[in-house]
Formats: sequence, C-alpha cells, structure tokens
Amino acid sequence: MANRLLITGGAGFIGSHTCVVLLEQGYELVVLDSFDNSSPVASERVRELSGSQALHVLKGDIRNAETVNQAFRCRGPIDGVIHFAGLKAVGESVANPLLYWDVNLNGSRVLAAAMEQRSCRTLVFSSTATVYGEPEQFPLREDSPTAPIHPYAQTKVAVEQMLQALCRQKNWRVASLRYFNPVGAHPSGRIGEDPLGIPNNLFPFITQVAAGRRSHLRIFGSDYPTPDGTGIRDYLHVMDLAEAHSATISHLLKQDPCTHLTLNIGTGRGLSVLEVVRGFEQATGLTIPFEVVERRPGDVPRLEACPDQAEMTLGWRAKHSLLEMCRDGWTWQQANPTGYRSAA
Repeated sequence: MANRLLITGGAGFIGSHTCVVLLEQGYELVVLDSFDNSSPVASERVRELSGSQALHVLKGDIRNAETVNQAFRCRGPIDGVIHFAGLKAVGESVANPLLYWDVNLNGSRVLAAAMEQRSCRTLVFSSTATVYGEPEQFPLREDSPTAPIHPYAQTKVAVEQMLQALCRQKNWRVASLRYFNPVGAHPSGRIGEDPLGIPNNLFPFITQVAAGRRSHLRIFGSDYPTPDGTGIRDYLHVMDLAEAHSATISHLLKQDPCTHLTLNIGTGRGLSVLEVVRGFEQATGLTIPFEVVERRPGDVPRLEACPDQAEMTLGWRAKHSLLEMCRDGWTWQQANPTGYRSAA
C-alpha cells in the first residue's frame, strides 16, 4: 500500500512542484492550504501533470487545531508530513513580526501536537538558509552558526529547535531542509511561482518585467561587498528542490526513531543579482531594464550553500542550470501572464 502524506501549504510554489514528484512516485497526498498566498488551480494542475487522482485538498489554516485534525482524519492514517505552510517575506516579517511568530511558530506547534496525538512522528520541515544571518565564511555548512537577523529567520530557527526537542524526547524522525533560493517552474509551464501583489523575490520580478507587467526591475542595493556590488544567492531550480523533498521523506520513512537531520539544499554556486539578470537575457533574448534602489531591511550580502551533506545522506544533488531555471520560469510566465488568475 502506498504511503499517505500530509502536505501543508501544498498548493504553494514549492509545495505544488513537490506534490507532482510525490504523486508520480506513487504516494497518496492530503494537501492542507489556506490559499491566502496560493491558488486551488495549482492543485488541479498537479493532478493533470502527475496523471494521479490520489490528491485530496482541504482549505484551512495551519493554526486551527480542528482544521489540522480534519486533515489527519479525512483519508485514514498519515505516514508522514511535509510542512511548507508559513509566511516567508523578509520585509513583511520586519514590519509585522507578531504575524510571523503566530503563523510560522504557532502553526507548527499546532501541527506537531496533532501529529503527536496520532503517533505520526515523521516530518520534513521547510526551513531557510536565512537562519545563518550574515555569515563571513563560505560555503555554508550545516554546522555553521545560526544568527538570524529578521523575524522570518528567527521563527524558522525556533521551529527547528522545537522539532529537535521532539526528536530527543518523543522518538520523532525529522529533517529540517535549509534551502536557498528556488526559482524556475515545472518545464510544462503549467505550474510556477505566482506571487500576489509586488513580488518579494528576484526571479518572478524579472519574468513579470519581461512579460510587460512591470516597467522595470528594482535591484535592492549595488554597494554590497561582492564583485559587482549586488547581492549573491544560491539559486536552484524548483524541480531540484521538489526532488530533494521526495528523497528526504523517503529516507526518513526508513529510519529508526530519534532521527534528526539538518540539510542545506542548494547548488553550491552563488550568483549575483546582475548575473541572474544577464542569464535570463541570454536564455530568452529579451532585455530587462532595471534601476538600483536602496537596500531592503534584513537582506544580507551573500548566501552560498555547501550541499555535500545532502548528497551523502540522500543521494541528491541539484542538476539544473541557470539556463534551465530561466527558460522554465519564462515558459510559465508566458503561458500564465497573470499567474493562476489567467485560468479564471
């Protein structure tokens, strides 16, 4: 019998791509999503792409205990959970920290309590590379110090610590995936990143400018201590990230209780904002106009992963190039000029 998984935030950018991979591998999925920052259309297209109907979608907030309990009851026993649900905009977390502590930490606590109640103690947690703060040595390894500088990262560290405590005391199996900057889209162009309002991340901003939805790209700071003055990040294709989640849950389900993993998920090669812009221009033949504006609160000069531990533990390594990231992201944008609202 196929393993049944609960995917919180499974209609979001990373969640939807991970659902496609898991369904193709034979899992049965229950998705719980508030749809505050996502669309039910994504889940419909996940079914289409995977060719599987083993996807059951519930609308609800991760902070609502009854809603979470309903997700556990709706299809029978849950073998494991992949926890994407949460808020992720750095600037918003600085402006509204209480909201981030409520959704990200309290929501995770409600989920963990429901899991404990049902003796479902296998969890993959969506963490972030921003937990490393403003590091000075690269590439970043899992034992690098955590020093979060904004509420978003602080809440992720807090959840990691809560889950570590559960592993020590309650026989849990947990993996916290600290991933870097996912970009691109499914190569079909049917699912992709669909931010509401002004994008918080670089890549959808680029594609929206290319599509004529925005007049130009804003680059936040050109005076960082980097070769071209713009921030450096470790960008990876969202399909590589989806495969990492699949490999992680498969690995955990085979492990003994009291297993705890912390893994960096990245390519190991950082790219500056300007390098990504030039790469997109080369991949598409388009020109991306931009202006440099002031730095954003909470942004750091550089983040680069050392992904060796993920390869040793999971047999996973990122495969896609910047060209593929740009090509697939542009395919999504062209096919869906206003995101999932294009399907209305």
